[in-house]
Amino acid sequence: MDAPTGTSGDAGISGGGRHPAAAGPGHGVAPPGPGHGVAPPGGHPTAGPPRTPSRDAVIVQRTMAEIAPVADKVTSYFYALLFTRAPALRPLFPAAMDVQRDRLLRALLTAAENVDDAGTLTAYLRDLGRGHRKYGTRPEHYPLVGECLLGSIAYYARAVWGPEVEAAWVRTYTTIAQIMIDVAAEDELSSPPWWFAEVVSHDQRTPDVAVITVRPQQPYPFLAGQYASVETPWWPRVWRHYSFASAPRADGLLSFHVKAVPAGWVSNALVHRARPGDVIRLGPPAGSMTVDHTTDSGLLCLGGGTGIAPIKALVEDVVVHGERRSVEVFYGARSDFDLYDMDTMRRLQRSHPWLAVRTVVSDGGRGLLPEAVRAYGPWVEYDAYLSGPPGMIRSGVDVLRRAGIPAERIRHDAVEELVTAVR
Repeated sequence: MDAPTGTSGDAGISGGGRHPAAAGPGHGVAPPGPGHGVAPPGGHPTAGPPRTPSRDAVIVQRTMAEIAPVADKVTSYFYALLFTRAPALRPLFPAAMDVQRDRLLRALLTAAENVDDAGTLTAYLRDLGRGHRKYGTRPEHYPLVGECLLGSIAYYARAVWGPEVEAAWVRTYTTIAQIMIDVAAEDELSSPPWWFAEVVSHDQRTPDVAVITVRPQQPYPFLAGQYASVETPWWPRVWRHYSFASAPRADGLLSFHVKAVPAGWVSNALVHRARPGDVIRLGPPAGSMTVDHTTDSGLLCLGGGTGIAPIKALVEDVVVHGERRSVEVFYGARSDFDLYDMDTMRRLQRSHPWLAVRTVVSDGGRGLLPEAVRAYGPWVEYDAYLSGPPGMIRSGVDVLRRAGIPAERIRHDAVEELVTAVR
């Protein structure tokens, strides 16, 4: 699924992309919504009593509210400053900046707004710091980026900017940068910045959906439910996130479900151009939409379109662990024709009595995926997993919350990452 899918995103100092969905580019500066899944793998996002925000956090949020109406202008000014003051950084970014130009800034602002939540901030920046390595990012780049970030915010937040505000942002950015630098240094000791992977199978399921299987040239450790950033040889330095479509396999092969979208550079290249023998690059695995094997809670899984890919991986993960916990899968699509992986899901259902798979087709007024879940249940004892277009994620979270599932037991990739990752 073309994603991360995703959570914790891969904004990257070079502006690369992520995770699933069939939505157009977004240009917001909002942080990920509730339930976006930044807990450590296998655990639930932390839920605790409300905290009194620090003075720095209050200042940061006030400043972000000031610049929100002019987010696009802040983004353009940021890159103008960055490329003027540090032209040597320009080659780290894609030649065309129109689609993902806001990704780096949005990631920095997302991190800044979570500065008071050490667990969320560290988890979010851990994926970012690891992902930055594939762009060639070095520790000495961070001060330059910080200088341009503060310069852009100061220019468009003149009404509230002053010594106190500047000091709060300096402290906040310093915290963010140091976490990312430390994570990258730690990761460098055990992992390469990227993996080469050869396409070994290209299965065209529909005119615009392909299942692509690759063989990494080095061992690639990951968990079911995670995703990877992908770069094709036809669009250098343009990365998009795709969810793994299976649990880890003994033969080391990785599969992705890719839907070609209009003007989608990477997705169209993978669906219509890639063939066995082609070599792509993979960034490190990311995301925490993973199964908690320390509990026996049931799994409620909603997969829309190519969002069925990580859901299938989660089901396989339960199989591998030999568990017999209840797993309820709702597979949504616009038409019966778009249920391209239904044969696979039926085979899994026939082999495992604890698995139930239901389809929801929206054409012809037959209903939408999140609403269909209401007809079943109760779900209060289940852990919920959602993967699909941003609209489905948003409405799905609302439906599941109303059904009694606590926010900390609802997992999905960050909606803000989804809306810009599909190209």
